[in-house]
Amino acid sequence: MDERERTELLFRKYFEEHSLVGSEIASFNRLIDEELKVIIEENKEIEPTIIPQNIDEFKIKLDKIWVTKPEITEADGSKRDIYPIEARLRKTTYSAPMYIEVSAHINGVQRESFVTQIGNLPIMLKSRYCHLHNLSKEELIKNGEDPYDPGGYFIINGTEKVLVTIEDLASNRFMVESTPTKMSAFMGKLFSERGSFKIPHTMEKLKDGIYYLTFTRVNRIPLIIVCKALGLIKDQEILESIDLQDYQDRIVLNLLEFAPIKTQEEALDFIAKKVGITQSKEIRIDRIKEILDKYLLPHIGVSADTRMTKAINLTKMLKRFVLISEGDIPVDDKDHYINKRLKMSGDLLADLFRVNLKVLISDLLYNFQRIVKRGKFPSIKVVIRDKLLTSRIYSAMATGNWVGGRTGISQRIQRLNFLETLSHLQRVVSPLSATQENFQARELHPTHLGRLCPIETPEGTNIGLRKNLSLLASITTTLDSPEILKQLKLLGMKTQQPPVKA
Repeated sequence: MDERERTELLFRKYFEEHSLVGSEIASFNRLIDEELKVIIEENKEIEPTIIPQNIDEFKIKLDKIWVTKPEITEADGSKRDIYPIEARLRKTTYSAPMYIEVSAHINGVQRESFVTQIGNLPIMLKSRYCHLHNLSKEELIKNGEDPYDPGGYFIINGTEKVLVTIEDLASNRFMVESTPTKMSAFMGKLFSERGSFKIPHTMEKLKDGIYYLTFTRVNRIPLIIVCKALGLIKDQEILESIDLQDYQDRIVLNLLEFAPIKTQEEALDFIAKKVGITQSKEIRIDRIKEILDKYLLPHIGVSADTRMTKAINLTKMLKRFVLISEGDIPVDDKDHYINKRLKMSGDLLADLFRVNLKVLISDLLYNFQRIVKRGKFPSIKVVIRDKLLTSRIYSAMATGNWVGGRTGISQRIQRLNFLETLSHLQRVVSPLSATQENFQARELHPTHLGRLCPIETPEGTNIGLRKNLSLLASITTTLDSPEILKQLKLLGMKTQQPPVKA
C-alpha cells in the first residue's frame, strides 16, 4: 500500500466515525439528555401566592422531563412520525413533543400527579432524537435525503435553519486588564454565571491604596470588609489566605484601615449602610446576607454554607490582582482562546428554553390564581398552555431574535454549493459590534491555529468578527467539577481548608 492509498484509507476511516458537525450534534444531544433536566431542577417547586382559604400550603412540583421523536398532528387529530423531507415539502416544523411529570401537593400530601405535554422542541437533523439517526446510505436515499448531507441544522416552517455558534468570554474566570484612562490603573473582571444569572464583578485599587469590589447593587465596597462579612474575620487568616510574602505591606494597609471592624455582624452592617439600606439593624443585616448569598459569586453557590469558600476565592483573586498590577505576571489576554467559550446549538436552545419556561410558569400561576379568586380550585392540567412555549421557541428560531437581545442567531442555511453549506454550519460569530474598531479582537491570534480557519472571514465591517471553525475542529463540552478535582488531586494538588470557626 503506497502513501496515497494509506492517506485515503485514513480519511475514509476518520469520516466513517466522525462528522464535520459532530460537535453541534453532541451539543444538541447533551441539551436533551442533561440540560433540560437541570433547567427543570432550577424551577422544580412553584408556590402560588393566592391559594384557597382552607389550605395552609400548596405547591406545584415539576418532576421528570423527556422528549420523544418528531411527529405531526394531522387535521383529524391523529399523530404519526414525520421525516425531514415531509417537513420541508409541507412547510411544517420538524419537532418532537416534550412531556413533563407534574404533581400538586396540599399541606405536604400529593393531591394529583399526571404527565402532560408542555410544548414542541425543534429537533436537529442527524441527532440521536432524529429519525435519520444511524440510517445507512440506502435508507437515507429511500427517505428522500442526500446521504452526504451532514445534518446539524433544523427545519422551521419548511425552511432549513442553522443556529450560529456564538464566541464569548469565558464566564466564572477572573481576568485582569490594564485600564490607564480610568481611576484604577488595573481592573479585575469576572462574570459569575449560574442558570439564568450572569453577574459582572469588578475589582480595582483606587488612589487611597484600598482594594474595592463591585457587583450588582453593591458598588465599590472594600474587599477586606466583604471577606469579613463572609466569615473570614481574623486578620491573620486573611493574610495567610492571600499568601503574598513580597507585597504584604499592600494588604496590611487594607487590614489596618478596617481593623476596628472585628465581627461579621459589624462588617455586614458596614456594607448595608454603604448600599443605602435604611431599615432596622436586623433587617439590614438579613438583606445583606441575602445579597451576598444570591449575587456574590453565585457560580460557587447560593446558600449560607458557601460563604467561607467565596471569601477564600476572593482572597485568591486579590492575590492575582496584586501580582499582575505589580508586574510579576502578565496581564490577561482576552483574545487568547483559553479565555473564550463557544455557545453551540444546545447552549443557545438551553438559554431559550430556560427563559420561556419561566414565562410558562408565570402564565400557569396567573391562570391558577385567577380561577382561585373566583372561589374554584382548578386542576393543574387545565391551566398549563402547551402552545405558549412552542410558539415562543418557534418564533425565536424563525426570526433569529434570541434572549438577551441578540439577533441573527438563527439563519437560513446557504445551499449554493456543498462547501458553502459546510462553512455555514461551522460559523462562529463574535458578539462585538461590527461598527466599532476593536482591532485586537479582529486580528488573527496564534491560538486560532487548528481551531479556526485563518483565511475564511468576510471583507468589510465583519472582518475578524465572523469566523469559521477549522474543518476537522471538534469542541469539547463542560466536564463535571468533581471529576476534574479528582484528577487534579491524583496529580498532587492540595486543597486549602476553610478556617474552622471557634
